[in-house]
Amino acid sequence: MLWLVVGPPLGAAAGFPAPYSPTVTMPTGTPQRYEFDLTAALRRARREHKRLYVYLGADDCPYCRRYEAFLETNAMELAPQFAKDYLVIDLRSSLSVQADRLYFRVGEKALPYADFQRSIGDERARLLVYPSVWLLDPNAKPLMQMPAGTGTFETVPEQLEILRLEQ
Repeated sequence: MLWLVVGPPLGAAAGFPAPYSPTVTMPTGTPQRYEFDLTAALRRARREHKRLYVYLGADDCPYCRRYEAFLETNAMELAPQFAKDYLVIDLRSSLSVQADRLYFRVGEKALPYADFQRSIGDERARLLVYPSVWLLDPNAKPLMQMPAGTGTFETVPEQLEILRLEQ
């Protein structure tokens, strides 16, 4: 089987800002199936006793750029809070990648987007929205329901509440 790396090249300007020490995860697969493997991130989270802040952004998404600019602007205040409890996993995608072509792997199991959402108890509509964030424990269990899309986490106090798991 031939596996190709798809999406923007590593080091592309789009994505979670560097002060947050994100682990950039590129999809593997074919144009019909983009697969993100979360296995190594979960292993690392267990080893380091941290949570996962999984960010699904698109290289051509204006709302993703807006959120990333907010993070960059507020890195002095927010990055230490992220580093305290979270590993940031930056999943790089594109607006052309729709839910029916997006898969998430945890160990031996790869699930399509909607099934992955159901498997972690995500009760939101099964539509793919960029940007999306999942807060997961080291066993891939969700820590809270997250807002997604435009208007996501637009103030430092809102972002801090999320990091502290305040609802």
